[in-house]
Amino acid sequence: MARIKAFRAMRYDTAKAGEISTLTCPPYDIISEEQRAGYIDANEYNIVRLELPAGENRYEKAGETLDEYLGKGVLAIDDTPGIYIYGQEFEFEGQKKQLKGIVTLVGLEEFHKGIILPHEETLSKAKADRYNLMHATGCNFSQIYSLYSDPSGSIAKSINAETDSEPIYEFTDKEAVTHKLWKCENQTVIDQLVDQFADKKLYIADGHHRYETAMRYRTYLVEFGFSDDETHPGNYVMMILADIDNDELVVLPTHRIIHSLEEFSLADTLKKLSADFDINPQSNLDSAVSAIESLDKQGEKAFVIYSKDERGTPLFHTLTLKNKDAMKEIFPDASDAYRSLDVSVLHSVALEKAFGIDEENMAAQTNLRYTRSMSAALEAVDGGNADCCFLLNPTKVWQIRDVAAAGEKMPQKSTYFYPKIITGLVMNKIV
Repeated sequence: MARIKAFRAMRYDTAKAGEISTLTCPPYDIISEEQRAGYIDANEYNIVRLELPAGENRYEKAGETLDEYLGKGVLAIDDTPGIYIYGQEFEFEGQKKQLKGIVTLVGLEEFHKGIILPHEETLSKAKADRYNLMHATGCNFSQIYSLYSDPSGSIAKSINAETDSEPIYEFTDKEAVTHKLWKCENQTVIDQLVDQFADKKLYIADGHHRYETAMRYRTYLVEFGFSDDETHPGNYVMMILADIDNDELVVLPTHRIIHSLEEFSLADTLKKLSADFDINPQSNLDSAVSAIESLDKQGEKAFVIYSKDERGTPLFHTLTLKNKDAMKEIFPDASDAYRSLDVSVLHSVALEKAFGIDEENMAAQTNLRYTRSMSAALEAVDGGNADCCFLLNPTKVWQIRDVAAAGEKMPQKSTYFYPKIITGLVMNKIV
């Protein structure tokens, strides 16, 4: 099924570019303008200038910057192909965790083949941005994050055997996440990994826009005379592949901020929501979050709504879905996995029915914003920049797998894998 192969990565020459810790950045879509400027201040060669170009003619400028870096030797393509092993060490809720995955090229496949499976809807604006960048640079600067299932642990054994040596890179970032990179050039191990993935399906965890962009870019290359067989690099995209059965995986919730409604009243909103939800006031944030966590363990669908009443008093309420069969009525043809998603319940039962926020409104973010930060969601309400916000429990890894396997897609921003994959350790020059 999944086709992987070794490649000659484009990487920084730290002797010319500086410390690797100053050359990397988080995923482009979570970087603010202020943060972007900070990365460049720390090192003028930081990957953010390529992955997140700014200003007029920014895509063309990214292409020129890439040529400059290659010309100076700041970036160079490895002499020999390999499969790269990326590791993260971090602490989460008082527990030390470790994750490892392989960075490799993966053969592009149409979604309908059921080999590479998406789990989230995409936005056209984001896809246009990523395509324009790929068109101007001919590169994958960041990896698509995908998951595979390997209950036997055979792939983990292959990977772990290659990480006994000193890593090529190792550093700890500002969020206390340690990043490590190794390179496997052992052809026997590479062949073994290729065989091990031959019967695997891949579930895209993060990078849906970039995957669809890679498919469009392949079509562009074929139209302009490149071959359409698997030997051409345009038929592959760079991914990092991690084990979905790994207990160390952390998925965080993405909270919803409701803003710019023509009219809003907390009392009226709660009245509308009461038709479908049991509503219970909570004394503070901690009690509210604890309540929905407990309800989740009981198999209930529950959220927190935070807003202010007519007197300006901040109030927390928990919402618990009354009718567990409601999602079958709304989505009669959907899988149980899709109907079990908290975000599906929130979007279809709460947001659309109580606020009139439909799919088109969500896609345009007319009245809806997303944030992984609970404090940012609360501050939006407290600062008068939002009418209310909804706090969610995280989506479960098995739901991601089962929704994708059913050929369905979750609503936008249903998952947030932590920690994010760092950008700038390994890149793929396609053409």
